[in-house]
Amino acid sequence: MGGRWWTGGAAVLTVAAGLGVRALTDGAFAKCAGDALYTVLVYLVVLLIAPRLTAVAAAGIALGFSWAVELLQIAGVPTALRPVLGSTFNAPDLFWYTVGAALCWSVSAAAASRRPAA
Repeated sequence: MGGRWWTGGAAVLTVAAGLGVRALTDGAFAKCAGDALYTVLVYLVVLLIAPRLTAVAAAGIALGFSWAVELLQIAGVPTALRPVLGSTFNAPDLFWYTVGAALCWSVSAAAASRRPAA
C-alpha cells in the first residue's frame, strides 16, 4: 500500500506542477511542459489503477492514451470535454507526450536500479 501513497502523492505534485507552470510561465514552455506533465499524470493514474504493471507498460499505456486524445481532436471533441481533452490537433504535442512517457520510464528505471534486491 505504501507504493500507492507515493504514486498518489506524485500525482498531486504533478497537478500542482502543471498548474504552477501555467500560472508562472507562458508561451511555448508552458505548452510543452503541460503536454509532458499531462502524460506523466496519466502514467501515475495508470499505476494507481494497476500497480503491478511494469514501468514500460504503464508508460506505453500513458503514451497511447495521450496520443489517442490528441488524434481524437482531429475528429472533433464534444464541447463539454474540451477543457479536459483539448480542442485543436497540434502535431508537436505528440512529441511532448513522448517526452513525458520517456521521463516516467527513465525515473522509474533509475529508482528500480537503486532498490536493494529482495
